[in-house]
Amino acid sequence: MKVSFVIPCYCSEDSLEQVVCEIEEKMTELTSYTYEIIMVNDASKDHTFDVIRGICDRRRNCTGLDLAKNFGQHAALMAGLQRATGDIVVCLDDDGQTPANEVDKLLEKIEEGYDVVYAKYSQKNHSAFRNFGSRMNKLMTEQMLGKPKDLYISSYFAAKRFVVDEILRYKNAYPYVIGLVLRTTNRICNVPVKHRARQTGQSGYTLKKLLGLWTNGFTSFSVKPLRLATLMGVITAISGFLFAIWIVINKLTNPAVPIGWSSSIAVTLILAGIILLVQGMIGEYLGRVYICLNEAPQYVIRESVRSRELEESRESVPMA
Repeated sequence: MKVSFVIPCYCSEDSLEQVVCEIEEKMTELTSYTYEIIMVNDASKDHTFDVIRGICDRRRNCTGLDLAKNFGQHAALMAGLQRATGDIVVCLDDDGQTPANEVDKLLEKIEEGYDVVYAKYSQKNHSAFRNFGSRMNKLMTEQMLGKPKDLYISSYFAAKRFVVDEILRYKNAYPYVIGLVLRTTNRICNVPVKHRARQTGQSGYTLKKLLGLWTNGFTSFSVKPLRLATLMGVITAISGFLFAIWIVINKLTNPAVPIGWSSSIAVTLILAGIILLVQGMIGEYLGRVYICLNEAPQYVIRESVRSRELEESRESVPMA
């Protein structure tokens, strides 16, 4: 069987070579598998794509893609998945924190019959900000996407070919790979692996990128925010009706009580805030529908490089 390793890359010129070496060393032990490595540079600000080009020049079965601008990790994953030809696809990070030398644990679970296997870390060596982002992402996927609470989601996972093919059927902008996986199959499991401390650089995720990722998740694959907005509207309407009854009764039983200007302003501000919140949420959905109808691309590839033997095998295939 063939395993495709997909690595989204961002500012990883100092760590990517080590990740590739680790994959090669491990796969030489797993003689029942062949493999390929696909590296997708998400418009890094350093010389990451130069490193990718050098890897493809010196090594076998490697492909490098250079995106025209920063589309985000999940768009980079989609670009890599599109080029993957393996029976099993393994996605991992470019910073060396996800242990490539433990990929056999993921492959064993795939061989047992699971469709998708996620690595689970007993202890994550991320910053406090990234750990907070992971917790929020866990809450969002549980509440909005129906992820089982005992399932741990990480960026290090293996998936069967049919799952990847189903993921690639999604052609719209704002891809969210976790949501695509969860809607494809429920035969998903975890396998414990170690999580390493970052050796160089820092995480490419900022607060803005994390908020964008969460927004992609619940607006692309869930209508629960709209249902929550409807519930908020119903609760507010009932509260306003009960408050109006209380004002009338209080005025009838105690005519000397003045009708409060401040309470009226407070209620008005609350209602106006909820209305604006709901309108903004609906506008977000409509905006994304508009962008998808205009066929905004998930990613744009500026350049691609391949190992020499891959180019030769490609040229040897007769044109139809």
